[in-house]
Amino acid sequence: MLTKAFIPYKGYYSSPFARWQGSFANHHSIILGSETAKNWLKTKKISSDIFDYLILGATIGQPHMFYGGPWASALIGAENISGCLISQACSTSTSVIFQAALGIETGFYENVFTLMTDRCSNGPHTIWPNPNGPGGQVISENWVMDQFNNDPWAKNPMIQTAENVVKETGITKEQCDEVALQRYEQYMKSLENNEKFQKKYMFPVTIKLSRKKTIQIEKDEGIMPTTKQGLEKLKPVLLNGAHTFGSQTHPADGNCGLIVTTKEKAEKLSFDKSKNTQIISYGFSRAKKGFMAMAVVPAAQMALDKAKISINDVKVIKTHNPFAANDIYFADQMNINVNSFNNFGSSLIFGHPQAPTAGRLIIEGIEELADKGGGGYMLFTGCAAGDTGAALVLKM
Repeated sequence: MLTKAFIPYKGYYSSPFARWQGSFANHHSIILGSETAKNWLKTKKISSDIFDYLILGATIGQPHMFYGGPWASALIGAENISGCLISQACSTSTSVIFQAALGIETGFYENVFTLMTDRCSNGPHTIWPNPNGPGGQVISENWVMDQFNNDPWAKNPMIQTAENVVKETGITKEQCDEVALQRYEQYMKSLENNEKFQKKYMFPVTIKLSRKKTIQIEKDEGIMPTTKQGLEKLKPVLLNGAHTFGSQTHPADGNCGLIVTTKEKAEKLSFDKSKNTQIISYGFSRAKKGFMAMAVVPAAQMALDKAKISINDVKVIKTHNPFAANDIYFADQMNINVNSFNNFGSSLIFGHPQAPTAGRLIIEGIEELADKGGGGYMLFTGCAAGDTGAALVLKM
């Protein structure tokens, strides 16, 4: 259990997420994420001089990514601090926040800025020399699509891992459709009253179109309208499967940032001193080969055990749910109602930029916890490539 690491209330932001090949498609994700973070800090009147370390989370190659953390530090205005890069697929934000918390816990850092940013759009295509290939033919890889379609260990695409869980547990297409519709309706609640909930944390991204012209992206792009009838008409992606294009997530682009600091400094930075959030525990797991959706459960249970609480003590639950089966399996195993969590949004609906995905969900969970009043625990859990999972327990 951790005791010293805190996130100031409102000491975070998430950009809108844009469906791939949308507004962020042609912009370097580290530069765009850093510029957005710098603008957010300026708006909040937080000096970048307060930070003594930066942890960058990114998973999809970009030019100069080799310089990672130190480059992002300089871009946000903290030119004199060091930083590092963490890449762990969709567990990236969870691991970044945990590593920042460990640094606070051990006294190595006092104020850490965590920046998570990715661009699935226009992902890089890498080639390696292969002198022994026919005619010297190179080895090549598409960073995004090849990873979605082939786990080098399990030898299957991401969607097959979900269908493996479906087949073993008896989850049906009808159940997946029901959850997809519920998650869409939950997301739509975040847009009520002129996007009241989303405006609690969402920060616009400024896009430079030319030297003199800029635009601001203030809302998620590419959210697909979802109805019961529409879901029923869609056919499963895989033969005899349960998931259609309506009950799985989509690639996206975006970024988010959080401050991780001590209790004393969190109180100074907080918008409301009574609502600071303590980072309590972390959990990780690896499911059996080719069953990624199952990994959310042992990761969550480990985080709960480390926090010395049960699922019944948790007031808010958020999950990274690339497939509807993730949430169905999680709810069944934890003996909770599948409709009782992921209020106001989830990655199933707003997309999957990888590094910032869990970060946005954690931020949404903090805001939901604040709205409920009286403090309490929040649990985030999600799966990631390689049949892995990661979870965090926070307390307000």
